[in-house]
Amino acid sequence: MLQGWVLGNLDAMFTDVNTKVGSIAGEVSKTPSTWNASIFNMISNLSDTVIVPIAGIIITFVLCYELITMVMEKNNLHDFDTSLFFRYLFKACIAVLIVSNTSDIVMAVFDVGSHIVTSAGSAIAGSTSINVESTLRTMAVTQLATMDVGELIGLGMETMIISLCMKIMSVLITVILYGRMIEIYLYVSVAPVPFATMTNREWGSVGSNYLKGLIALAFQGFFIMVCVAIYAVLVSSITVAANLHTALWGVAGYTIILCFSLFKTGSLSKSIFNAH
Repeated sequence: MLQGWVLGNLDAMFTDVNTKVGSIAGEVSKTPSTWNASIFNMISNLSDTVIVPIAGIIITFVLCYELITMVMEKNNLHDFDTSLFFRYLFKACIAVLIVSNTSDIVMAVFDVGSHIVTSAGSAIAGSTSINVESTLRTMAVTQLATMDVGELIGLGMETMIISLCMKIMSVLITVILYGRMIEIYLYVSVAPVPFATMTNREWGSVGSNYLKGLIALAFQGFFIMVCVAIYAVLVSSITVAANLHTALWGVAGYTIILCFSLFKTGSLSKSIFNAH
C-alpha cells in the first residue's frame, strides 16, 4: 500500500509543470493578434477611438513646439532659410504617417519576435517536455522494495510536499506567461501617443523608449525559450541513481530555477535594450 502511494505521487508529481513547460514554446511564439483575437480586437478598438484622437492633439502640440524651436534656432528668422519650411512640412508628414500606421509598426515588431522564437524552438535539440515521471518511476521501482515501512512513510510525505511545490510552480509559470501578454496588450493600447512624439528632438525620447520597450517584450519570448532549453538539458540528465531522494529534490530544484529564471527574463530584456 505504501509503495503504491509513493508511485502514485510520482506519477502525478510533474504532470502540471511538464505540460506547462511543453506548451511554453507555443505560447511565447504567438503575436498579440493570435494569442487572443477577442482581446486584441477590443484593444485595437480602444486605441482607434480613444488614443488616436489624443495622439492627434499631441502631434499638433509637438509640431507647434517644433516650429517655435526652428524659428528661435534661426535667430528669430533673421537668418531666414526657405528650406526651413520644407523640413518642417516633411516632419509633419512623417509624424502623421507614423501615427496612421502605428498598428502595422507594432505588429511588425511582434512578428519579428514570433519568427525569432519559432526559429529558436526548431533549433533547440530535443523536446522541451521531459518525461520525468518514467525516469523517477523506474528508479523508484528498483529501490522501494528494499525500504522498510518508516522509510516508505517518509518518502511518501516527501513526494507529497514536492508535488505541492510543483503545482505552485505550474501556477507561477502560467502567471509569467499571461502577465507578459497582458503587459504587451497594455503597451499596444497606447501606442499612438508615444509614436506621436518621435519626430521631435526633445520629445522623441518618449517614442524611442516606447519602441525599445516593445522590442524588449518581443525578445523576452526568446529568452524564455533559452530558459526552457536549459531546463530541458538539466532535467534530461536525471538518470537512475542510487539515491531517490537526491533525484526528487534535484528535479524540483531545476523547476524552481526555471521559474525564477522566467521571472528575470522581463527585466533582463529591458536592461539589454535600455528600456525604462
